[in-house]
Amino acid sequence: MIIDCHGHYTTAPGPHNDWRQSQLAAFREGRRAPDYPAISDDEIRESIEQNQLRLLRERGADMTIFSPRASAMAHHQGDERVSAEWARACNDLIARVVGLFPATFIGVCQLPQSPGAALDSSVAELERCVLELGFVGCNLNPDPSGGRWTAPPLTDRYWYPIFEKMVELDVPAMVHVSSSCNPVFHATGAHYINADTTAFMQFIQGDLFTDLPDLRLVIPHGGGAVPYHWGRYRGLADMLKKPPLSEHVMRNVLFDTCVYHQPGIDLLFEVIDTGNILFGSEMVGAVRGIDPETGHYFDDTKRYIDALGLPEAERAMVYSGNARRVYPRLDKALRGRGL
Repeated sequence: MIIDCHGHYTTAPGPHNDWRQSQLAAFREGRRAPDYPAISDDEIRESIEQNQLRLLRERGADMTIFSPRASAMAHHQGDERVSAEWARACNDLIARVVGLFPATFIGVCQLPQSPGAALDSSVAELERCVLELGFVGCNLNPDPSGGRWTAPPLTDRYWYPIFEKMVELDVPAMVHVSSSCNPVFHATGAHYINADTTAFMQFIQGDLFTDLPDLRLVIPHGGGAVPYHWGRYRGLADMLKKPPLSEHVMRNVLFDTCVYHQPGIDLLFEVIDTGNILFGSEMVGAVRGIDPETGHYFDDTKRYIDALGLPEAERAMVYSGNARRVYPRLDKALRGRGL
């Protein structure tokens, strides 16, 4: 079985996205947001069947861990109430996708974060999505300010309420920023990769996993710059008098394979232990075109992994075993289906 750990609903029906614009306009004008529109099952089916589902079948994967569009979380827009309304609408739409395609998609939720706000509403929404909607994890934005980086490091106790709830519910988070309001940082080309790299360094500097040894966090996009600079981070951990990375961070942190060329995947697997890598593509996402050098889609990451020639046991770990271990609620759901 092949499980893609990193999928976003980037093709959500137009009325959903239009409502978001109306919601933000109402906030700016001091009005109440309009009612959420009626979206038919047929609209959802069409948006999925012609996009994610088609590509999954063409590329040979079986299931996607599916969440709302990361770039549209935009926690820096509106206020805490606006963010809560938007998160709920997005998560309910993901639940409808899962309900229509239960064999192919399983949900991960967006959290209603807001710059400077407490995480109470995020804790409540995570609990709702896991216990009521059957979701298996969440996306956690380490920078709700959208490129201004006003939030404390992920090792700060500010974040502990959501981390403690994750441990209680036995679900992981993907550490995933949203859009950037800072023109210095292109969202997907700079802000995403910066955030991945920044989060990893924060984990080195702190002692988060001493306090929460069962916490599990996925850093997407191949870990940002981390594998390429692995020696730097090993050296910094040593200078900071921290244990080796294998003990200090990598028992709790995993990377995905959203790296869009063969040399990058080769490096990822050469540097990072196979047990810390989850198959992911983020397809119909940040990079959607065809690579003129190969004639294949940049985000067809399965092709790169297949080219590695991994031993079967390691291949099984990357394609499904690691995901089932990191997302135990997913594993339970699959075992319930005899898989």
